[in-house]
Amino acid sequence: MTRLTALNLRVGLAALTISSCVGFAAPALAEGTVNVYSYRQPDLIKPVLDAFTEKTGIETEVLFLDKGLEERIAAEGENSPADVILTVDISRLTRAKEKGVTQPLDDADINAALPAEYRDPEGHWFGVTRRGRVVYASKDRVSEDEMSYADLADPKWEGKICIRSGQHDYNLALFSALIAHWGEEKTEEWMKGFKTNLARKPSGNDRAGAKAIYSGECDLALGNTYYVGLMMTNEKEPEQKDWAGSVKVIFPSIDDAGTHVNISGMALAKHAPNKDNAVKLMEFLASDEAQHVYAAEVFEYPVKDGVEASDIVKSFGELNADTLPLAEIASHRKAASEMVDRVGLDDGPAS
Repeated sequence: MTRLTALNLRVGLAALTISSCVGFAAPALAEGTVNVYSYRQPDLIKPVLDAFTEKTGIETEVLFLDKGLEERIAAEGENSPADVILTVDISRLTRAKEKGVTQPLDDADINAALPAEYRDPEGHWFGVTRRGRVVYASKDRVSEDEMSYADLADPKWEGKICIRSGQHDYNLALFSALIAHWGEEKTEEWMKGFKTNLARKPSGNDRAGAKAIYSGECDLALGNTYYVGLMMTNEKEPEQKDWAGSVKVIFPSIDDAGTHVNISGMALAKHAPNKDNAVKLMEFLASDEAQHVYAAEVFEYPVKDGVEASDIVKSFGELNADTLPLAEIASHRKAASEMVDRVGLDDGPAS
């Protein structure tokens, strides 16, 4: 493929529909540019990317996709404009590595800034922000302020718990963490009790769990911490503020190991045409400044030790995070998915 054809391919990305992406405003090989392929909404990452540009003079171009990001990069091959991949959830990060669209990065600054449990052992991905997989509990009907994940299988909660699909990445990550700590046999027995305690067939999303608590359908729900912040500040749908106001956040522990956490993360694309700029962006995202700005914008906890969370995030409560490496947790994902089907978790409590 000629250089001109390659450039035309990159510029052609701008023709994607506005609902699917933010197109490229300049050729990918333009000097002083880094191209970001993102599963995160452009408005969520814009503040931290603007801060990077202000600090370095390097412009960023963002392509947003809500699905198929890894497949797109793989299809583009060596001519892909992608420099940096931003995504959420350990499963998507490991999937990008497994699809062969990332390359390892051994960077002393990044490795020093980000704890080892939030980094791929081979350097293919790095956690940037954290969220806890917590319990939303009714302020009016639940007296407990502390509990463990094991408690969610206690018969006292029969018919009182709401969750989204057990096959959703967020729940599979939690179940994978339980397998990593407890083993498959104990986790499956727990899941059977957990299923019995469901109020309804798993459906909706984490916000729907808070809504169900507000309406009285459930007393407890599993959810990510950041959704509480999104609901608290939702001006377009102010009823979500009522949902958030009806729940308290409980940080369950896996025995004494702490609360299961997941991450948003970054990876260096395999054929990054602007590799030097890409590494500069990744180093910036690991810095104190970026950790604070990015985590505050998405209502998550910084990954880097010593960087304070925003006031809204602090209001959720203190996150005592499980320190089991996420790469180890991700290795149990297949077993967790098979267990969900075997137990029939998504069939609901009456099955």
